Amino acid sequence: MKYIVNFLVTVCLFMSMTQSANAQKDYFKDLPENCSPEKVGAILSRHFIPSKHMWYGKGKWIHYAEVCTWYGALRYAEITGDKQLAEQLKDRFDLLVTTEKSHLPIMNHVDLNVFGCIPLELYKITKDKKYLEMGLSYADTQWTLPANVTSEEKAWADKGLSWQTRLWIDDMFMITILQAQAYHTTGKREYMDRAVKEMVVYLDELQRSNGLFYHAPDVPYFWARGNGWMAVGMAELLLSTPEDNPNHARILEGYRLMMKSLKDYQNKSGMWNQLIDKADCWPETSGSAMFTYAMIMGVKKGWLDAEEYGPVARKAWIALVPYINKDGDVEEVCIGTGKKNDLQYYYDRPRIAGDYHGQAPMLWCTYALLCK
Repeated sequence: MKYIVNFLVTVCLFMSMTQSANAQKDYFKDLPENCSPEKVGAILSRHFIPSKHMWYGKGKWIHYAEVCTWYGALRYAEITGDKQLAEQLKDRFDLLVTTEKSHLPIMNHVDLNVFGCIPLELYKITKDKKYLEMGLSYADTQWTLPANVTSEEKAWADKGLSWQTRLWIDDMFMITILQAQAYHTTGKREYMDRAVKEMVVYLDELQRSNGLFYHAPDVPYFWARGNGWMAVGMAELLLSTPEDNPNHARILEGYRLMMKSLKDYQNKSGMWNQLIDKADCWPETSGSAMFTYAMIMGVKKGWLDAEEYGPVARKAWIALVPYINKDGDVEEVCIGTGKKNDLQYYYDRPRIAGDYHGQAPMLWCTYALLCK
């Protein structure tokens, strides 16, 4: 009798676990037809192929927002097995080593080095070592001191951090995505370990008690896209970091604290506002899409409770898709925004359509929704 009882208990536990797993998946099934990640991803990635370059600084180098969109389209092509799209994205890149070589970003700034994630992703798809070598050169120079290093940059390096460290929240995508890609393509843990160490420093220095982040230490406002970079950066590291890394738990703690606050600040439509904690501010798409990506991944990978966060992420995605207009441009994207200690400045930022800052995270969401 004892064995029968034990058997029945085991069966019940198995069924409960199976039902729980199915429930987690259900939040991202049966989406409205227009919200299909396959369809949205196809629209956005095909739209990217003929798009003009976006320039960084004085108009010479590929902008990091274009890099992020390119990367999103490559991931979408990879997960859907769309070889034609992958080839088109590769062809666009190959121009940068031939006729457009002058537009290759130089390796002296966090916003420029992130470009290396594209050739590393191309290497994963093609196994062509020329892409690996190029991508690793960008990853390695984030930790290799240049000849003209400043005393401040050297001080960061002496702590085992990137000399490109600025304690700006944007950095935590720019650095982490590149180092994570280098780790995935080489298997060398040094890439992952240093990215994780960097993230912990940023968390300890910048995360507020409510889990959110000021745009900068001297700018006490919770700007959506700035926070989005942190949310995505933590999600990317959690996807990549071995659990035996001593800092894995610290990043998971920071991530969960942030997601809890975002859940509380989601507005009734499913979006998040330009200033996250200001109910009278306007809904902003790029930050909302970044939060949605981070939350979808959290639900799918078990970092977040599915019953609590699944509906939040689903509602956000369904709210975001109608912001894609008939031309394939994401609307209501805050333009590039430098820090400024002026509340009204953030309310008054112009909103545009088709900016890569908005196209990129929407593509990331399609990838997340298609992940297992």
